[in-house]
Amino acid sequence: MSGRAKSVAVVDAVKLVLFDMDNVLCRYDRSKRVAYLAELAGVTSEFVHKAIWESGFESLGDCGALDAADYLRGFGERIGCPLSLEDWVEARRRSMQPNSAMLEIADSLRKSVDIAVLTNNTTLVADHIDRLLPDLRPLFGSRIYTSAQFKAAKPDPRCYRLCLAELNVRPETVLFVDDLAANVAGAREAGLFAHHHTSLEAFRLALSERGLPHG
Repeated sequence: MSGRAKSVAVVDAVKLVLFDMDNVLCRYDRSKRVAYLAELAGVTSEFVHKAIWESGFESLGDCGALDAADYLRGFGERIGCPLSLEDWVEARRRSMQPNSAMLEIADSLRKSVDIAVLTNNTTLVADHIDRLLPDLRPLFGSRIYTSAQFKAAKPDPRCYRLCLAELNVRPETVLFVDDLAANVAGAREAGLFAHHHTSLEAFRLALSERGLPHG
């Protein structure tokens, strides 16, 4: 098979590029989120971090064990301050900055393949994405999924499979991109191609090797 034929074959194999969100499509700084919540509750950032992240509470939201209302109420109880939806969204928004270069690549990709987002998060993130990261909707439309809606979080292979069932695509036609090695391993276990995102240059090279647009 010629080099060109091999390239075409690879292009045909990838029908969808599935992106993680935090530290892929946006730069996520949890410390800013924690600092805002700590100030709101009148406690230290260390207290908030331990109450939410070190306790495993946030993971309950990610895997859908708590619905949005229970998650929000439990969040407030743990930090010792009734937490409004508005304050939760504002805290999350402050921690996120769009990664313009990655978004430009996504824009280029969508001209030849489908694109979607799968992020480990509560459903509140998808529900309020237009405030949290307004750059996503014009590119991804309604294809912005949180793990919570599938009742399973990455790297559980079920999370990827349920997401792809929603998208009606086969795992072997999907390239998944995530900054966490464990999530990349989970995607591969589920049958997807997967790229561990460490730099813009490496991602562009991975796309180029598959004959996909890379900005």
